[in-house]
Amino acid sequence: MSAHRRLACLTELLSRWQPLWRPLPFQYSHLPWLDDFPALGEALLGLSEQDAVRLQDSPFHASPLDEWLPVAELGALVDLPILTAPPVSLPQAWGQHVGGRKWRQIEAFVEQVRLRPRESLVEWCAGKGHLARTLARRHAIDVTALEWQPTLCDEGRGLAQRQGVAVEMCQLDVLASPLAAPLTAQTHIVALHACGDLHVRLLENASETGSPVTLAPCCYHRTRDEVYRPLSRRARELCAAHRLAFSREDLAMSVQETVTAPGGVRRSRERASAWRLGFDDLQRQVRGIDTYLPLPSLAYGRMPEDFTGFCQWAAQQKGLSLPLGVDWAGFEEAGWQRQARVKRLELVRHLFRRPLEVWLALDRMMLLMESGFDAELGIFCDRALTPRNLLLRAARPGDRFIASA
Repeated sequence: MSAHRRLACLTELLSRWQPLWRPLPFQYSHLPWLDDFPALGEALLGLSEQDAVRLQDSPFHASPLDEWLPVAELGALVDLPILTAPPVSLPQAWGQHVGGRKWRQIEAFVEQVRLRPRESLVEWCAGKGHLARTLARRHAIDVTALEWQPTLCDEGRGLAQRQGVAVEMCQLDVLASPLAAPLTAQTHIVALHACGDLHVRLLENASETGSPVTLAPCCYHRTRDEVYRPLSRRARELCAAHRLAFSREDLAMSVQETVTAPGGVRRSRERASAWRLGFDDLQRQVRGIDTYLPLPSLAYGRMPEDFTGFCQWAAQQKGLSLPLGVDWAGFEEAGWQRQARVKRLELVRHLFRRPLEVWLALDRMMLLMESGFDAELGIFCDRALTPRNLLLRAARPGDRFIASA
């Protein structure tokens, strides 16, 4: 399927089904779409715990929801090609000072970087330059690493010097306009999980300079804009035709898929969710207002020991005075019941999560194609390594062949 066709089909489905995937189930005591799709609601709420967990991790496989939702069609649209690369085992010594999962991501990413003769390499938003050092060793060339935090630059310089690797760490704000670092058609820009506006800036610079790109995008919601502005002309036209727009909250849905957590971590997440929902029932009663009240995030290690302590912390955060004689056990039980309900109702959003992520990646691909690039979008590693496994590769036509989608 061509990229143009894939983007058009995804736009149509995301637009048609937005009344179901937009609402956040945990914010509602009664989801708006349940009145229009009662049989779907009954099917979701009737799922066993095993099926609910399975569909969280694999929403397109053997789904009982295909009677009401376009499961097969969405599954086909997100079925992108796996980008093949010759299997190469990099020396483990190269992965010193890099976390195990991050190192495996770097190993997979590095083999996707295809250089033409006389190209130089620049890592965008480099952090400590782990990727830059690996690329310098893999291709036996100097690499420039751009990073705006001076402490990370200093640490990166130290690592490169101790390991004898030709990496130049440059402290630079890549969001500055104009960009201080010179880019050309011979400057190949790489970025592994550059967030939001940072990778958008990368693509805008590449479009202007003709720089080849190898990018694994991430965190589309980390943007200054409240409402998403499509990058490509084609995406803007499709959104206008289908009256589709994405809020920053919508964009966050695209990256909420996580690698399956160990049992203990999953249970901690579920407990935190149940406690938040139990407090939500309590605050609605205390305030006399039947609306959701958002709470700040709280690391699992800082969670109070019991539900009562959590509610007292939450009330303090929101400036609420809790009455005497609260039925703590009753509200906690209600929270667990809502947690089980929300887990099942959220499966509708899970079904549209990857389609939205692919749509956003295709918009980025279209921007480059409209700027005269050949481009391809595919999967560079297994989702068990990272769910953010989409990779965009693009270059102006030249010595190196890149097949366009």
